[in-house]
Amino acid sequence: MRQAVTATLSVWGERRFGYSTLKDSREALLDEGWLMPGLKEDSVVEEKELADSEQEQTDAVPGSAPSAPEDARTQGDPGRPETDALSSAHESESPSARRASVNVTGPESGVSYVRRGSLGALPVQRCSSLGSTAPQWVPDSQAPACMKCGSRFSFTRRRHHCRACGKVFCVVCCDLRFRLTHLGGKEGRVCVTCHSTLINRTLRKEQKKVWFADSVQPRNESSSANTTPTHCDPIQTHSPAVAQVVSTDPSEMPNSPCLEREEIVNSPKGNSAKPLPQKGLPPILTSTGVKGDYTVEEKRTESSLLEELEQGQTEPLVFVLNANLLAMVKIVSYVNRRCWCVTSKGMHAVGQPEVVVLLQCLPEEKRFPTDIFSHFIQIYWDAQTAGKFLNHLSHSLAVRGFLGSKEHAGFLYVRPTFQSLDGLPLPPQPFLFGLLILRAESPWARAFPLRLMLRLGAEYRFYPCPLFSVRFREPLFGQINNSIMRLLVDFRFYRYTLPVVTGLMVDLEARSTCITIPKARHAELLKALNKSNERVLAMGACFNERADSHLICVQTADGQYQTQAISIHSQPRRVTGSCFFVFSGALKVSSGYLAKSSIVEDGLMVQVTMETMLELRRALRDMRDFTLTCGKLQQSERHEYVHIQWQDEEPSFNKGIISPIDGKSMESITCLKTHQRLEYRANGKVIRWTEVFFLQREEQSGGPNANGNHNRLTERLARAFCLALCQSLSLLKEDGMTKLALRVTLDGQKMEFLAGSNGQPLPLCYHDSLNQSLTAVIQSVSQRQGHAALQLELIFYILEDIS
Repeated sequence: MRQAVTATLSVWGERRFGYSTLKDSREALLDEGWLMPGLKEDSVVEEKELADSEQEQTDAVPGSAPSAPEDARTQGDPGRPETDALSSAHESESPSARRASVNVTGPESGVSYVRRGSLGALPVQRCSSLGSTAPQWVPDSQAPACMKCGSRFSFTRRRHHCRACGKVFCVVCCDLRFRLTHLGGKEGRVCVTCHSTLINRTLRKEQKKVWFADSVQPRNESSSANTTPTHCDPIQTHSPAVAQVVSTDPSEMPNSPCLEREEIVNSPKGNSAKPLPQKGLPPILTSTGVKGDYTVEEKRTESSLLEELEQGQTEPLVFVLNANLLAMVKIVSYVNRRCWCVTSKGMHAVGQPEVVVLLQCLPEEKRFPTDIFSHFIQIYWDAQTAGKFLNHLSHSLAVRGFLGSKEHAGFLYVRPTFQSLDGLPLPPQPFLFGLLILRAESPWARAFPLRLMLRLGAEYRFYPCPLFSVRFREPLFGQINNSIMRLLVDFRFYRYTLPVVTGLMVDLEARSTCITIPKARHAELLKALNKSNERVLAMGACFNERADSHLICVQTADGQYQTQAISIHSQPRRVTGSCFFVFSGALKVSSGYLAKSSIVEDGLMVQVTMETMLELRRALRDMRDFTLTCGKLQQSERHEYVHIQWQDEEPSFNKGIISPIDGKSMESITCLKTHQRLEYRANGKVIRWTEVFFLQREEQSGGPNANGNHNRLTERLARAFCLALCQSLSLLKEDGMTKLALRVTLDGQKMEFLAGSNGQPLPLCYHDSLNQSLTAVIQSVSQRQGHAALQLELIFYILEDIS
């Protein structure tokens, strides 16, 4: 009985007390020496922590007898549901017994709240973050008995960790499941106490007025509203968003009012609810007629919206998918085709390129392609919670029945090159076009997307591919048994596939073939070389923008694969690109050939002797140019040549991306995505660090250690920047500064930084806090180790907190 009461009081203590993840991260920084004590990063939340700690200690320190009205309020508060056993245990337990079970330190000690008992000091989690952040698991060695009923574990009574609080329970006390945010929306085993808390927290959020496409409700609606959404999943926690917005930039996301109680939380997890299917159209974001003033409408009929689009209005319709993600829809005429143009806005804030879908309209179509909205939400969710980012020639799959057909599989994403973009409402760079693919084509989208992209171009006579999609078409590929790719790719389990080195290209000219490889990609090539068979070396090539034509592979009606070519309209063919190359060491010396070269499907096949194969591999490892002579020994006038050349420059990337500080071009500058590395919440807003650009970085002899030092430095700078601005997030967002950048320069004695947004430096009112917070980090780094010349730029986004 004593163990059961103690375990019950431990649950009560967990609900009443917690520890601050922000405080823990700050102490860790001080211990590592990255921050100096007493500066802005320490003091930005010190006053708030002291106030909260004093209030919690006054309300909940064991031994202090609360008044009767306070007890009644605690037991009757719907925000803290408690069972009868919990209430009776709290009333019957003496103050001394409660002191033995819960120990709270005051704010003067600077120690986080912990629960003490027979299992030692174990950190507990605040109820507000229950299920949204991964808990700290209690080690098995510290849990000899169930932490709820007190039953001792044995060979037959096994331990089970609660995925919400991290404690150890028996199967009786931990046999329920709940969808948890930090598990990507998947169900996880939870104890009965956490399950009750999560269920009650979900039910308290059901009475709202406006529901967005991902079932998110607005924060500023009255909690007493008696309307309920048409679709509700009682297991899923929905989050508040926004119903009316005021912004200085018409393109900005909706704004929500500040929370009544300020809160700053450092969370490594995402802050949006998992998308749920919902019938009907999402709300519409419309202008009130005043510049920068917008409102959300949810009562518009589909017919009235279609009528607006048919009339050819200049501005697209803006649908609110969630508080941080919009979808802009317009009917356009593109290359003499009437198409839906659906563009996302908000993907950049999670490190994802924006997505544009051009979908050819069906005859007499009177319905919006709402499946694209759901797919946008899923893309946003995958990028934010799982770090799954879309790139050129990547793909995403949808559920069956997508866009009205079970044969529609999803989208293949391409970056526009030679195609016309006239008349299209495009988002800022970077963005990708989504091309609809069929289920029979999905193996090629996964294993060899370049072949599928070029085949689409040949089908619709666009080089290299069309930007629009056509529904209910016939598949371009079927069985793969007759393709050479069956020997190079595992199409069943995808245990191996054709490696692709970034920037590697194959150019075919008269009697000469050139394989160019960027020197900066030598490590990638070595990795592919080490995994290849000693007799066969095969690699995929990238699309060559310098070529004016390209080999394509077409599957005939009888299943055979044939070679064709596609070229830019009305231009002569000079250089033809190839999709892959294969070097085979099966040529015998007695054949009378130096080497044999031929076109196979949409690639190049070169047969060489084993001696030549070994020389070729050594040249690739040593980064040396290499030339192969193909043809018979006695016919030198008919020889062909295959050149392998290393080049200093590599194809440009980050095209069209500019700095938010001064508009500086970021083209061909190395960028590193920082999925869920850092995220701070305050006043109903979230500031999120998404990526870092290395404008200048001298190579040091430290090798991987030098890269690790750079990564730690960028993370400390990002944390200091977020802490300095977290109290001003609402003001920054209202002023239209939702995308921020921090540029830091370290060069010997020179240490400076510059912060800006919308092409201008941040106002002076933010400089003091930034100076105090960032100078501490820069000085501590300089004292610990000397950095070579380094200039980097960190990118941040301010979002609505819908966690």
